[in-house]
Amino acid sequence: MLQVNKTGSEISRDFAELGGAPSQALSSYLDIIRRQFPTMVAIVSASLIVALLYLFTAVPQFSSTASMVIDTRKVQLFQQQSVLGDIAVDSATVETQVEILKSENISLAVIRDLHLIDDPEFSGTSAGLLGAVVGSIAGAFSSSHTASEIELTRRALGRFESSRTVRRLGLTYVMEISFTSRDPGKAARVANAIADAYIVDQLEAKYQATRRASVWLQDRIRELRTQASTAQKAVVDFKNANNIVDTGKGLMNQQQLSEVNSQLILAHASTAEAKARLDRLTDIIRQEIPDANIGDALKNETIVKLRAQYVDLASKESIWSAKYGRDHLAAVNLRTQMAEIKKNIQGELKRIQESYKSDHDIAITREEAIKTSLANLVSETQLTNQAQIQLRELESNAQSYQAMYDNFLQRYMESVQQQSFPITEARVIGAASAPQVKSSPKTLVTLVGALLGGLLLSLGAALALELSDKVFRTTAQIREQLGVNCIAILPTLGSPSRPLNGRLARKSVAPEPELLRYVVNNPFSRFSEAVRSLKVAIDLNSIARENRVLAVTSTLPNEGKSTLSTNLAQLIAHSGARVILVDADLRNPSLSSALQKDAKAGLVDVVTQKVKLEDVLSIDTQTGLTILSAGGTPKLLHTNEVLASKPMHDLVAQLRSKYDYVIIDMPPMAPVVDVRVTSSFVDSFVFVVEWGKTKVDVVRHNLRGAPEIQDKLLGVVLNKADTKLLARYEAYHGHYYYKKYYARYGYVD
Repeated sequence: MLQVNKTGSEISRDFAELGGAPSQALSSYLDIIRRQFPTMVAIVSASLIVALLYLFTAVPQFSSTASMVIDTRKVQLFQQQSVLGDIAVDSATVETQVEILKSENISLAVIRDLHLIDDPEFSGTSAGLLGAVVGSIAGAFSSSHTASEIELTRRALGRFESSRTVRRLGLTYVMEISFTSRDPGKAARVANAIADAYIVDQLEAKYQATRRASVWLQDRIRELRTQASTAQKAVVDFKNANNIVDTGKGLMNQQQLSEVNSQLILAHASTAEAKARLDRLTDIIRQEIPDANIGDALKNETIVKLRAQYVDLASKESIWSAKYGRDHLAAVNLRTQMAEIKKNIQGELKRIQESYKSDHDIAITREEAIKTSLANLVSETQLTNQAQIQLRELESNAQSYQAMYDNFLQRYMESVQQQSFPITEARVIGAASAPQVKSSPKTLVTLVGALLGGLLLSLGAALALELSDKVFRTTAQIREQLGVNCIAILPTLGSPSRPLNGRLARKSVAPEPELLRYVVNNPFSRFSEAVRSLKVAIDLNSIARENRVLAVTSTLPNEGKSTLSTNLAQLIAHSGARVILVDADLRNPSLSSALQKDAKAGLVDVVTQKVKLEDVLSIDTQTGLTILSAGGTPKLLHTNEVLASKPMHDLVAQLRSKYDYVIIDMPPMAPVVDVRVTSSFVDSFVFVVEWGKTKVDVVRHNLRGAPEIQDKLLGVVLNKADTKLLARYEAYHGHYYYKKYYARYGYVD
């Protein structure tokens, strides 16, 4: 496989892209759960243990519930309207009644009725182990004075309210009153007592309100009685003062006016009739002898007799005159008698005329008198009508006061009846009974809650650990965070009881000699196989470019770069290649101290041309590895100048020509800049990162600041990996994944 890495600009761009990556997918969360599974199991187990301890130590609690309804179809006593008025029962009214049930007034009434301040459950410490502990602590810090009755009442009230629950059932008019206690019978008694106290409180409130209304109504009735009497007296006085008499069918002057008007009409008709008779009689008088019809109309016997005589004489005179002539004495006598009768008739008619004239004058006089009386009555009626305006106002006031008086008197009588028998809209529809099953703690609910809470807490802890775990643990992290491949993962070396280099993290000490020859002494170990994979990557990369001078470096000290470079060099040399291992860590030549403790000269001396190369080289007899130590470096200040010098370049060129592989153990990048000056003569760099220790930001920062190293970076080696823990991150790199395979050779690490 050909090793191809990204350029420095691509890595920098990847850094920016990865920094703003979106939330992890579902698979990422599953990976987190797998990696943090032991921690999550521990947290969930602890939650379940706490829940079990709570279940074993908590005192059982029993809840009893009473149901109460606000009856909207309240039947009122005697079908009478409430004195205080009926308020429509709506949702807000029901919620108000719920708050009244929760009020201190109701609670204190129940506490007094049931003597709860003498009950240890309400006046003592809380039940259970936790309550005993809290009570002991509170008792240690509180004074030893005896609690007063007020303090006991407030303490009982607090316990009472914490154990009581009042709620409305949905949108109905039903309210549930629940109470929780250690004693099931006590829970039922208290729940029923709350309902009874509420009903009594409502009745008492209505009684007091009705009583106050009755007292107020009494005062108001007396006042209205006086006002109504005064108003009625004012009406009577006004009628007397203005001569207004009501006959029941109207005012008297109106009746008189109507009667006089009728009389005037009759008088006028009578006058007209008298005048007509007088005029007719005058016309008759102008005649010599009235005809028979007129005589009959007059109904006067004298005129009738005289006219009959006159007719008889006229008949005789006509006969005598015809027989004897007009001058005959008998005819003359007859005419004389006729003239006398005629005179008598005229006299009688004149007498009748005078009588008719007298009747006519009387009728006229009577008509005028009636007219005068009518005029007087009209004048009086006008004054009465004007007075009636004020009279109606007085009567209206009197009627208003009387109506108010009657209404208030009726309401007072109703209030007296309601005061003697008040009613309330609330009634109990379900009395509380002693529960048979405890309400808390509920074993299943507690355990499920503890399990769910533990799961949530463990997930949070897992996410927190993941977010705070800013180190390299997987090959995928190397690819994503650095943009290069992870060549190999090297396990931690040493026995479980004494890890040989896992405990040496960040301490500047020389690697132990047995670690530097690990691939030789344990050729079938997983560590050796990982080093072989690094050798394969080096060879494959040589196809693309020359890859003979290899530099091994790290970010921080003691990440295992020296151990890796030595084992790599020994592995290649043991296979028969010509390999030289150069210790270029001039600030801390730990490799030289471990391999050549007695060496007096080395790399620095060769570069400064104090000694020859052949004089400072040493060869490992078992593997044939050539070793070039650092030499005398204790007081060397400018190590980067030594590594960047022309003699150093010439030395590397000389080693390139004599050996198949030149492996250089470089200093770490973070403390010094020596590695950057060697990029001109190094073919490839192998970057060592300590598994689970080195921070991601530190590695990214150092690589971003050294583009020349990135361009020649062969790859990253994760060192000191815990293979058992690695299985949580990458199962195929874990200990158990290769256990059976390595067991064939009788060795497992």
